[in-house]
Amino acid sequence: MCPDPWAVVDESERAQWDYAPLERVGPLRFGMSPQEATVAMEARGYASGVLSKVGEFGPFEQMRTRFRAVGAPSYRDDVVAYYVGPMGLTCIVVDALSGPQVSWDGIRLIGRPPSELSADLSAYLERTGRDIEITIEGDIGSQQLGMNPRAQRAGDVLLTRLVFGRPNDWATTVFDCIPAEEWRMH
Repeated sequence: MCPDPWAVVDESERAQWDYAPLERVGPLRFGMSPQEATVAMEARGYASGVLSKVGEFGPFEQMRTRFRAVGAPSYRDDVVAYYVGPMGLTCIVVDALSGPQVSWDGIRLIGRPPSELSADLSAYLERTGRDIEITIEGDIGSQQLGMNPRAQRAGDVLLTRLVFGRPNDWATTVFDCIPAEEWRMH
């Protein structure tokens, strides 16, 4: 029997992470080297794929490591980490179907209907006097918080996949931190 590519990991079976805007997502800290990220993820029960080059970012190589829970099917990518040359970890992507649940200030960010997350983020941004931003795909995101929600298919349902980034000397916005290959994901 073929595996179900749309299977969604139950909330109770997901690792529970927190988010510190522009600082870290769970055990992954922006600026980490690929080796540091691999050690941090292995300590949390994740296996890493091979570090691979995904492109150029200015004069620097852009690299990627894919992580999946130990024992999970090899085709699964629960978390993807992107690195840029000497800046280290610049972008972290958490899968909607199988990634850890990331919470921030009481808001569950992963694996939710996009409209629900947009409503929660809008209310929070308004309440705290932050700018409400519409992403290029029409979702609510925040440069100030370093998060860009994206919709990911789960069969006939859409769920939230979060892309976290931290601007730097070469990427002045979260949008700029997101690798081109990530925009092709859906």
